[in-house]
Amino acid sequence: MDHNVPETPRLAARLVDGEPAALARAISLVESDTRMAIDILRAIRPHLGHAVVVGFTGPPGAGKSTLVNAYIAELRKRGKTVGVVAVDPSSPITGGAVLGDRIRMAEHTLDQGVFIRSLASRGALGGLSAAAAQVADLMDAAGRDVVILETVGTGQSEVEMATIADIRVVISAPGLGDDVQAMKAGILEIADILVVNKADQPLASQTHQQLKTMLGLRGPTERSVPVLCTDAINRAGVGDLADAVDALADRTERRDDRSALAGRTRHLLAQAVSKAAETHVMQSRSEAIALIVQGIQEARLSLSEGARQVLNDLGGEVHDG
Repeated sequence: MDHNVPETPRLAARLVDGEPAALARAISLVESDTRMAIDILRAIRPHLGHAVVVGFTGPPGAGKSTLVNAYIAELRKRGKTVGVVAVDPSSPITGGAVLGDRIRMAEHTLDQGVFIRSLASRGALGGLSAAAAQVADLMDAAGRDVVILETVGTGQSEVEMATIADIRVVISAPGLGDDVQAMKAGILEIADILVVNKADQPLASQTHQQLKTMLGLRGPTERSVPVLCTDAINRAGVGDLADAVDALADRTERRDDRSALAGRTRHLLAQAVSKAAETHVMQSRSEAIALIVQGIQEARLSLSEGARQVLNDLGGEVHDG
């Protein structure tokens, strides 16, 4: 190692060479939102576009982590390297990830071809932490063939995943009933592949048919969405899922496409602005914010008018700073 090279280029070079320790260090920097992280993300940009990013989501109890674990095993059988971004609920005490997903994927811990990182959702409404997209980029630059994003599974707001993943896999369990209907207006709409997991249980075929019927009710669309059945515990149907992902990867607009990247970046910027505005409102002691709050309380301002004034106030602070 050349110690005369500044730390950031050296770390970026080690990451691109596929060194797990460098990848782990870079992810920690991104989570901390440091200036060094920005430099690393800039340095890896020429090395993006290799990985297929596959998002897994669905309601709690559908067996996402078990299916992801089985999918990883299938990918390794096919000789592919894997990165996993498992977004866990935040600890109410430390704010860190609970690490439940990493525990369920423990069989891959010693496999150098699999890199698993749990991220805390930190209240992100879409089931993905703010850093998830950047961590996916780091894993891509590190040479992983497939990057898996697994969300916390909080329902319709999981549509956030659509802005990050190339291919979206939406998982349901047999007999979800009303939950399947609720999916129609939310995460069902983002699905590239639908999976009924726990296919050995009663009502699996009924749920499979429900999903196919719901897809049919949407009318003609530009793409067909396969509906698959898996039994993740026994690894049944997982090969079919891997085949379906591969087929889509051959014809899907990838994350390095210029227009797709611009759209994703705009969305991430909007999330960052929203978070900055929230922090500003909750922590500010300025008279301007106090007057806006008072105006809303007294019904002289609507919430949307108040929000616009907050953004104006933020813009003034940025300009002045």
